[in-house]
Amino acid sequence: MGTQEKILSIFALGGLHEVGKNMYAIEYRDEIIVIDCGNKFPDESLLGIDLIIPDISYLVENKEKVKALIITHGHEDHIGGIQFFLKKINVPVYATRFTLGLIELKLTEHKLISETELIEINSNSNVTIGDIDVEFFKVNHSIPDCLGIVFKTPEGNVVHTGDFKFDLTPVNQEYSDIHKMAEIGKKGVLLLLSESTNAERPGYTPSEHMVGEHVEEAFKKAKRKIFLSTFASNISRVQQVVNACKVTNRKLALLGRSMVNVVDVAMQRGYLDVPDGMLIGQDQINEMEPEKVAILCTGSQGEPMAALARLSNASFRGVEILPEDTVILAAGPIPGNEKNVSRIIDNLFTLGARVIYGSGSSSGMHVSGHGYQEDLKLMLTLMRPQYFIPIHGEYRMLHHHRLLAESVGVEEGNTFIMKNGDVVDIENKTARQTRNIPAGNTYIDGVGIGDVGEMVLRDRKQLSEDGMLVTVLTISKTERKLVSGPDTLSRGFVLGRDSEDLLKNVNRIITKTTNELLDANKDSWNVMKRNIKKSVGQYVFSHTRKKPMVLPIIIEV
Repeated sequence: MGTQEKILSIFALGGLHEVGKNMYAIEYRDEIIVIDCGNKFPDESLLGIDLIIPDISYLVENKEKVKALIITHGHEDHIGGIQFFLKKINVPVYATRFTLGLIELKLTEHKLISETELIEINSNSNVTIGDIDVEFFKVNHSIPDCLGIVFKTPEGNVVHTGDFKFDLTPVNQEYSDIHKMAEIGKKGVLLLLSESTNAERPGYTPSEHMVGEHVEEAFKKAKRKIFLSTFASNISRVQQVVNACKVTNRKLALLGRSMVNVVDVAMQRGYLDVPDGMLIGQDQINEMEPEKVAILCTGSQGEPMAALARLSNASFRGVEILPEDTVILAAGPIPGNEKNVSRIIDNLFTLGARVIYGSGSSSGMHVSGHGYQEDLKLMLTLMRPQYFIPIHGEYRMLHHHRLLAESVGVEEGNTFIMKNGDVVDIENKTARQTRNIPAGNTYIDGVGIGDVGEMVLRDRKQLSEDGMLVTVLTISKTERKLVSGPDTLSRGFVLGRDSEDLLKNVNRIITKTTNELLDANKDSWNVMKRNIKKSVGQYVFSHTRKKPMVLPIIIEV
């Protein structure tokens, strides 16, 4: 950030006014430390897009300053963009043992594992990066090995909570280190960045233990096969499914690549205890009595190609859901996924399955891994920050988190509700937000990174809504006249009974426009295409109120 050598700067490139693609950074002198590098999944308006990751153009421009990437935990919205980040900026990656296992899967797939420095940390680690000492503290979340981070800068201590809740009876025995948090707060926190996902929900987040009791009860009542879908990374939930299988004497099969991979990492690294002989292959499911089998699968968010969606469409090869089978959705839909999840639930009921769904007390099959209001207030009370930046949430969540902060003593005006790219500068322990840096979305489409821009998305949207008209015409270069065509085809453009007449009129308009341009010596391809698009577009809209994409193809002979 230029000449501002002794200014401490904090900014986000993702995770503000949205849930997903988290990426934050702290900059002091000539060092930038990046926190998390996630992705998020596109909504229905982003046609053909596979993933969205943060725009890291500012970091690429200042890559000599970027010294480290620190990961708080292993969820996709915090690690899902790492492989793309490291292709542009190769720096050491600091993460806990389980998180490193998940990162290694990605880096191996993208052939980056041999050239990446992976450094294992834990809640007792101390790391020095330039002028900043970095310490960590344990937090509880819905995945193992989660950390909060303390940056000890010359200006003061900056704390990033990571994702957290205060579960006093965690299934995985990973208790939040409340005593250490209190010590950090006692020493003084200049600025706190704290997650806001559940800032609208009153009370405390229920314990994961509640889910285990309900899962076991559902397993005991089930008459035939059991299908349970949850986040592959929720190892505590997976362990509870394993425990329920043990109690009810069922074998367990895994469906979905991410489920198989994450369970494999968790077992190898000692985070998941599965009895010998319990796991069976997909090909063994139909060989066993249905009341002796449980299937753990991906797809709890309604992803169209995930195992649960294909099972609900009866298109999963070799495995099918039959009447009286039990299907449990042990995850709540992320905002934006509700429609896809509802569609799958409807399909499951159509198949005759007994479906258990809904989070919290409605089914008992899911509790959030993110703190409710009382959890967030407890974190604020422990840390006692002078300044506060609510992160990881949509605007209304950040707003509610600010009100919570003010209710427990953060001075009014000392909370910054930022957008991605906004920068908070701290000088002489005084914080200001007066500037910003480039930030936004980078779209992943197949193997392309950032190849798809707003214009391409606009074209895809137009094609999806109103279809297209393709017209082919041949022009003699020497005689300067139309010698063949125009021939016009429509695709995805429903014209009804009058389609033949309308296409004839379109061809007449193209002929007239082309001849007028040729007579006026305006025969460059760009000029001709632009005029044909305009005249055809106006005519079609006036008669159909539709705006199909018009593609003129001009052949010169």
